[in-house]
Amino acid sequence: MLTSGRRIDSAWMTLEQRGALPAELLSADIYDSWMRCISLGLDTLRPPSPELVSSAVLRQEQQRCSLIRGLALAEMHTLHQQIAGSNFMIAFANADGLLLDIISDSSFSDTSDAASIRPGTVWSEASCGTNGLGTAAYLKRAIVVHGREHFFPRYSNLTCIAAPIFAPDGELAGILDASSDCMSRQAHTQALVAMAATQIENGLFREYHRGNILIAFHNRGEYLHTLSAGLLAVDNEGRILAANRAASVLLHGLPASPGRRFADVFRTKFSAFVDEGRHKERQRLQDEVGSQFVATIENARQFSMIQAVSRPRPPAPKGVATQFVSADPAIASVVQQVGIAAVRKMPILIRGETGTGKEQLARHAHAASGRAGAFVPVNCAALPDSLIEAELFGYAEGAFTGAKKGGAAGLFKEADGGTLFLDEIGDMPVTLQAVLLRFLDDWTVRPVGGTKRQVDVLLVSATNANLDDSIAKGRFRSDLLFRLNTLEVTLPPLRERSDFAEIVRHLIHKIDPLMDLTEGAIDRLAELDWDGNIRELRNVLSRLSLAEPGDLICETSVESVLAHSGGERLTGKAAGGGLKANLHEIQRSHVLTAYTETGNNISKTARRLGVSRNTIYRALRGNKD
Repeated sequence: MLTSGRRIDSAWMTLEQRGALPAELLSADIYDSWMRCISLGLDTLRPPSPELVSSAVLRQEQQRCSLIRGLALAEMHTLHQQIAGSNFMIAFANADGLLLDIISDSSFSDTSDAASIRPGTVWSEASCGTNGLGTAAYLKRAIVVHGREHFFPRYSNLTCIAAPIFAPDGELAGILDASSDCMSRQAHTQALVAMAATQIENGLFREYHRGNILIAFHNRGEYLHTLSAGLLAVDNEGRILAANRAASVLLHGLPASPGRRFADVFRTKFSAFVDEGRHKERQRLQDEVGSQFVATIENARQFSMIQAVSRPRPPAPKGVATQFVSADPAIASVVQQVGIAAVRKMPILIRGETGTGKEQLARHAHAASGRAGAFVPVNCAALPDSLIEAELFGYAEGAFTGAKKGGAAGLFKEADGGTLFLDEIGDMPVTLQAVLLRFLDDWTVRPVGGTKRQVDVLLVSATNANLDDSIAKGRFRSDLLFRLNTLEVTLPPLRERSDFAEIVRHLIHKIDPLMDLTEGAIDRLAELDWDGNIRELRNVLSRLSLAEPGDLICETSVESVLAHSGGERLTGKAAGGGLKANLHEIQRSHVLTAYTETGNNISKTARRLGVSRNTIYRALRGNKD
């Protein structure tokens, strides 16, 4: 009996020699896809390059898909952490196969396979043959395309695992894909991709129906808050607005379609169910055929008074909503979760690159909590190892050499009744981690040389380090991580946020309330990588505010400031490479030569020369720094 590899080899041989395709040698999905490719006139020996849309079209589509894109990026980051090994790429495309976002390991980015896989390329089956994104979009269901199952041999080194994402109305909304070289194929990746797609679908469902009553239910209570739970959106009168795919499975064909009523599906009276939901987190439901469910109204607070549902929602506490820009739906979800967790005094862990706004989000948590005490920020990386315990927990007079008269209360006591923000928690010494763990057991501090005392502290931590890697290397305690991340959120880098324009205007108005930027200036800024994220953007905007004599910053001003900044970065990063501050023609030729040698790969060219990608872009446009 032929192995799968032998079968695909035999299929290729038969196709090449006889021009025929034997169905018995391929899975049904791959066979049907190849037949579609052949009927379209695609030639396996002459693969076309993927269609590439303009940057303007890509940006427009990214903005149009901002809601699902924000949810997808959050799941892509999680997937990238879950999939072990290297040579992986996580991709998100719209329903037409237009690639919108990619997260990949550097080992994958440097391969020849990755050269044509970039945002803006269209991976429909009609243009790129059998491939994960395109074939999943055609089939509207998940698929694995492994190695030589790709219609074009140029992609035979890849394994692509793709899953469709559906909007609440049942229409295809996007495709999630995990691709790797064939040697890195993992058996569990398909399940992880499917789970991520479902998570995105449920996120879309909740966002679409955030103004309606949302009911989660399952046969087993322990699965009520999992991906297998059914979700129903219902209006105030008990009319069903939508049901997710899990709800349709759990209800076994009962009439849960839009327009039907709650009473058409369940024996429980709708008004009684809502009334009980005000007081009980969980309650029992029985459908019309007698199946039993555990259910909860996810947004019961919003509908605690069903008769007054049309009343405007009370405004957020003053200063809370304006301290953190959250026009990006994924960020809005994070901000909402953090606010709720802060009110409940749950320890919060914020992850994200340097400059993504972790401290600002922590300040938002403090404001949302309504706590009367102080917000006390602590940079764990800046505290001396020998003094960090004394700084945090305080010390009694004479506790050690150099202790000041009267001792010190310590930062935990200073934050009593307020919020303690531990930044760079990943750099905390292992010895102190044990002390912090004890504190989290009873919220009691033990000053050095003193007696213990109880404190009431909202604890928010942040890190840009990979704590999972630190745990594996013995530099961070796993049991401490589990106590710090009762709620764990990740702030995406600035380059992946859909609310870039809102962030720019928020920052420039804080710098100078009378100043603004043209759309062209914002678009030009949006093209940059922003490795320093919001912090770097704030610095550039500060320079722009000084360079622009008027009150409106235009694209010309942006180009002028960027050229000057680019020159400074070149001097610092590429001094050994023969490049000076100004990019003369001979130096531009040097960039173009490297660009050609790297197969027109901008990222590889930038790494080779030790300069930013923006410098390469300017060289390709023919501009001078």
